[in-house]
Amino acid sequence: MERIKSFTINHNVLTPGFYISRIDNEDIITYDLRTRKPNAGDYMDNSTMHSLEHMVATYIRNSEIGDSVIYFGPMGCQTGFYLVVQKVEPKKVFEVVKKVLKQVVDHEGDVFGKSAIECGHYENLSIDAAKKEAEYYLGVLDKWTNMEFSYSE
Repeated sequence: MERIKSFTINHNVLTPGFYISRIDNEDIITYDLRTRKPNAGDYMDNSTMHSLEHMVATYIRNSEIGDSVIYFGPMGCQTGFYLVVQKVEPKKVFEVVKKVLKQVVDHEGDVFGKSAIECGHYENLSIDAAKKEAEYYLGVLDKWTNMEFSYSE
């Protein structure tokens, strides 16, 4: 059986960053928004992942590229998120992600969707956790120079 693309990346050398994980049909790009170094013992807890997912998913779907966003969600390994976008230049997606992270950091109020009606585990949401993770990852992206967004080994 053929291995999926993400299993072909050497996770032992992967560092936090912004990567193109795969391209489908020439215009659907899956981004690897890697917030943590894999296999290093520093993982997002469920509340942090869940909270940042709510915030970024809401802001990015309401951004200038919102109509092109197919999916945003956490990686099961607790080291980042996947963002799937159609028909948008990667550098534009990168800039929008930075804007969205800044919106999360500056957000006033609680986590979007924090109610039993809107979320299946609403008690597990923390705006402070979302802001802390967004601020950290924004710092990573502010220093990012790999504008090809390629994995390096």
